[in-house]
Amino acid sequence: MKCVLIVEDESHIARGLQYNLEAEGFSTRIAETGEEALELLAGGYAFHALLVDVMLPGIDGFEVVRKLRSRGCYVPVMMLTARKRPEDVVAGLSAGADDYVPKPFDLEVLLARIRGLLRRHRWSSGERGQPVPETYEFNGRSVDFSRQQLAVGDEVRDLTLMEAKLLHHLIANEGRNVSRKSLLQDVWGVREDTDTRAIDNFIVRLRRSIEPEPSKPRHLLTVRGVGYRFVAEPEPTLSRRLSGAAARRFRRQ
Repeated sequence: MKCVLIVEDESHIARGLQYNLEAEGFSTRIAETGEEALELLAGGYAFHALLVDVMLPGIDGFEVVRKLRSRGCYVPVMMLTARKRPEDVVAGLSAGADDYVPKPFDLEVLLARIRGLLRRHRWSSGERGQPVPETYEFNGRSVDFSRQQLAVGDEVRDLTLMEAKLLHHLIANEGRNVSRKSLLQDVWGVREDTDTRAIDNFIVRLRRSIEPEPSKPRHLLTVRGVGYRFVAEPEPTLSRRLSGAAARRFRRQ
């Protein structure tokens, strides 16, 4: 039985969610504040997903998610909120949320999205791409998806859950152009009309971990007007292909 933590200070909403989730076979627990939710998670309670309201007394939902992720807690999080501006959606996804659902919401749609959230949380073989091994190596780098770690030489860097999921999806579609909107749908499971700037922010962070020169990416390439493409073994640059006198003449031009 999957257990869902409902972080909501409005009792009628929390109880309504609890009733319907339990009718669908979930077990639930309610936290009325962000602090209470963090205490439950720190106390060893095992939850399979969190439903977090943004507007909470004390620390807000954004801060709850940021604190969870900073502690290495990567349980799937769905944010529920009346704040539906594009910048609010971006803020929620950038904080580490996996989905962002504006109020009021349709109950059946919400339940379907929770099921989808739980399915996506398990590493898949990539229905839209090639299977990706648990440990993937490319160009002197190694990604361990089970541990959410990237090794570059002797240096090991931790990846957030969303960084790992995004990289996993791009690797599964190696060599293909992947649009920002399809990334939002396939990785986050959010609607097509959601602002796509959150994707760009995550790409920038991944490049800092993966690329020798983040300002001149060779693995996570931008496809202008479309989105991104992952390349495991980039071709050598033109200056590297040239040699000897030819290279010197090219540099003088």
